Amino acid sequence: MSEEHRETGTGWPQPAEPGRPSGPAGEPDPRPDAPDPDELSPLAPVEPAAPEQEGVPEPAEEPGASAAGAKPAPVSRRLTSAGAMIAVLLALLGFTLVVQLKTTSTDPTLAATREEDLVRISSDLDSRERRLRQDIEALEESQRQLRSGEQGRQAALEEATRRADELGILAGTLPAVGPGLSVRFEGPEKAVEAERILDAVQELRGAGAEAMQIAGADGTAMRIIASTYFVDASGGGLVVDGRRLTGPYVISVIGDPATLRTALNIPGGVVASVEEAGGNVTPVDSEAVEVSQLHAPIKLEHARPVS
Repeated sequence: MSEEHRETGTGWPQPAEPGRPSGPAGEPDPRPDAPDPDELSPLAPVEPAAPEQEGVPEPAEEPGASAAGAKPAPVSRRLTSAGAMIAVLLALLGFTLVVQLKTTSTDPTLAATREEDLVRISSDLDSRERRLRQDIEALEESQRQLRSGEQGRQAALEEATRRADELGILAGTLPAVGPGLSVRFEGPEKAVEAERILDAVQELRGAGAEAMQIAGADGTAMRIIASTYFVDASGGGLVVDGRRLTGPYVISVIGDPATLRTALNIPGGVVASVEEAGGNVTPVDSEAVEVSQLHAPIKLEHARPVS
């Protein structure tokens, strides 16, 4: 068994590593086609020879060590980046601690307060905040109700005013103007007696008359309302609510002109009866009939509104 076989301990020759001579140490490969050891690692960097120190032998470089030692630079860069990040984090942590310590040190009362007291103070502040928020919501709701109530009161006031105006016109306590008719009654006393004038007023009311007044020959006018009465005066003429009027008479009425005219001209109605008695009825349409005569307010003695 050769010397090489003893070194491996197997009794079999160990295959040669690339770039390592297969012969004894320090001898070249005896094979004629063996490659030159200097040509096996052309990419290996050539390092300059370090100056020899006196009395210190230069350590022998193992074969193949140049290829394994060519990658330390990237590891060094990773270590440097990690160190920089750690340094930044430590700096931030230190800055945060300093700020917190300064903030805490500015309030000596809180710094000396126990943890249980701090928890109680925080709970009290939360409760106070909730109460204040509830108060704000209640005030906002009251504001909305007041605005709504104000709008409701304004609408109610407007409605009451409108209703009062309507009742004033119907009661004869307010003047009125609007489209309607001016109806002239003329003829002998029998043709324009109180009965026929009252029939004319009833026909006009049934046709939707909203306001009426009657005037005599001398211009004296009386407002016609629900309680108005007509009586033949002795010696001629009419008594309207205690006041005497002489003919011809003019009734001013506010309402739809076409409807009012139709009511007067129905067969056997007011126009027909007056004409049969020798009189004449002349209705004239107008876009602005004025009913300006007022009736004194009636004082109620017995009637009361139902509550």
